[in-house]
Amino acid sequence: MSAPPRAYLPDLLFAGGEVLEGAALSVVDGAVVGVGEPEIGCQWVRLRGRAILPGLVSAHSHSFQRAIRGRTEARLPGKGDFWAWREAMYRVAAIVDPEDVYAIARQAFHEMARAGVTAVGEFHYLQRDPNGRSYEDPDLLAKQVMRAAREVGIRIVLLRCAYARGGHGEPPGPAQRRFVDEASDDALQSVERLEAFVAGDAAAGVGLAPHSVRACPADWIAPLATAARLRGWPLHVHLAEQPAEVEQCRAEHGVTPPVLLERLEALHRGTTVVHAIHLTVEDVLCLGRAQATVCACPTTERDLGDGIVPADRLLEAGCSLALGSDSNVQIDLLEEARALEGHLRLERLTRGVLAAGAGSGNDDLARRLYGAASAGGMRSLGLSGGALAVGEQADFLVVDLEESSIAGASDEDLLSTVVFSAARTAVREVFVAGEPVILGGASANSHPPGDEIAREFRATMKKLWAR
Repeated sequence: MSAPPRAYLPDLLFAGGEVLEGAALSVVDGAVVGVGEPEIGCQWVRLRGRAILPGLVSAHSHSFQRAIRGRTEARLPGKGDFWAWREAMYRVAAIVDPEDVYAIARQAFHEMARAGVTAVGEFHYLQRDPNGRSYEDPDLLAKQVMRAAREVGIRIVLLRCAYARGGHGEPPGPAQRRFVDEASDDALQSVERLEAFVAGDAAAGVGLAPHSVRACPADWIAPLATAARLRGWPLHVHLAEQPAEVEQCRAEHGVTPPVLLERLEALHRGTTVVHAIHLTVEDVLCLGRAQATVCACPTTERDLGDGIVPADRLLEAGCSLALGSDSNVQIDLLEEARALEGHLRLERLTRGVLAAGAGSGNDDLARRLYGAASAGGMRSLGLSGGALAVGEQADFLVVDLEESSIAGASDEDLLSTVVFSAARTAVREVFVAGEPVILGGASANSHPPGDEIAREFRATMKKLWAR
């Protein structure tokens, strides 16, 4: 049963791309029906000292990696790169059971909700049991992740990964046996089953995710890309995260990863490439021609020493931007947004790298960054919305304008203050389709309490690390 029609009246409202003072957000049956004067028949909800903004989106997450937070920071002799981190991640991937997957995902998704995230794209590649055998229900682990998100109350698009090999000329290693499919059709059929599984839930969806050009041969990527396009599913691919991946692609195919995807007809508006760091000039133009989305994950890319996404050049070429929490070393989409700009400032030795141009207004840069964290993520996941325009789903967050990190913000600098300075504690309420998920900084009554989620997570962690 949906909530009764309500008109939310905050001090400030960011909707339809504009910051409005004294305007109401009217919500009926989970959708925005008015911005401005409260709609007739709506119950008024006055939110003094508050601002409403569109919900944030983590378009790329590996929820099970929340289990290794804080445990991979030691630098081993000769092992300080991404590949050493991957070994640690593989050790956890090898031992988690279905209930572990659920408990870890629920913790990660609850943290997302507390940080204002209303939708997540879960790039899911744990498929098999620890021995590499299929579960009786081959989609069990994917369902556990979806169950966790929906219990917490956020939207989820399960991006079911296809994984074939360890790399060019390399069979899957022992650590990868939980990831692999025997054929590309296995991944396709899994997505079809999962689509049927969530058919009655408007806040759950599916997509296809060939893991990377390293883990999938060309004769897997091409048919999966075609299937996703024909069925209207989002297509996500890791791309050019590491120089070694680019070198392997050149050795196998004679071209870089973006050019290979273009040749395979896997690049188009429905494609999201994740990371896209180590790019040539032609790679950037290739992605721009396709009008693909690039999902940057700056806190993970920083943590792993991956490099910096050339977001300014990608935008100029015609790409869209989305943001993801990826390894969930930190779950804060506003930090992802500010880091996207901040990393480029350090590299280019100038400010406002992603600003629309000289003379743009005070909030224009923040508007672009917030858009990547909201509407850009929704586009990446094949969902409409992200701007609180009339007709969109009422997915929004409420910040406390008196919280110390954003105290003093006005309509003229709201977005800049939120994007560049807001602490996660500024987020007080979160709504998905007009239904409360977080109220007063805690779980709404219809969702599991945060202390219960954390208690189960702590028990899971204790068990995992004792093995």
